[in-house]
Amino acid sequence: MTELLYLVCGVFLLTAVLVLWRRELPVLVRVLAVQGCALAGVAAVLAGSVEAALTAAGLLILRAGVLPWLVRRMTARQGPDRRETRPVVNVTASLLSAALLALVAYAVSRPLVELDPSPASAAAPVGLTVVLIGFFVLVTRRRAVSQLVGFLVLDNGITATGLLLGADPGLLVEIGVSLDVLLAVLVLQILSGRMRQLFGGTDLGELRELRD
Repeated sequence: MTELLYLVCGVFLLTAVLVLWRRELPVLVRVLAVQGCALAGVAAVLAGSVEAALTAAGLLILRAGVLPWLVRRMTARQGPDRRETRPVVNVTASLLSAALLALVAYAVSRPLVELDPSPASAAAPVGLTVVLIGFFVLVTRRRAVSQLVGFLVLDNGITATGLLLGADPGLLVEIGVSLDVLLAVLVLQILSGRMRQLFGGTDLGELRELRD
């Protein structure tokens, strides 16, 4: 089970790095779905009760199914321009930043791992790294859809970190948090549609130039 946990965590971290590497919006949506599956896998491996197993199933449905489907609908409305063409940070610098963020995550989480040297706690830096990468994507991408993907990656990282540190949120709490995330995605989908209708695109950098 330990090897399986580390394998799933490795896939989870790899998907976050792929979000930094790739610029095509449809590819980002597929990577987000794979990350949702990996997150559900982490919850399933750590499940020690029926309620925890139901939480893992709920994560699979929402994070690997519903949320990527909603983001895919937003992407389909972008027209032929479905690529992040002008990110604040280029690919090379983004990948170097990911390596630096991983070092920071391992340094920050080391005291927590030493308090509980279990296999799950040892993998907790992976969740924290994904949190930092998600935040990095959120602040360095210009398109609304790309920023939404960063927000969802950040949320997935927070959930994974809680699971790996043994903080069992319970099924009802997880459902409540997931519904909040779903509501945020729906609101952003509506705002993205309005931006496209009014300004012809969802590049936030162009909106700032229009304001200036």
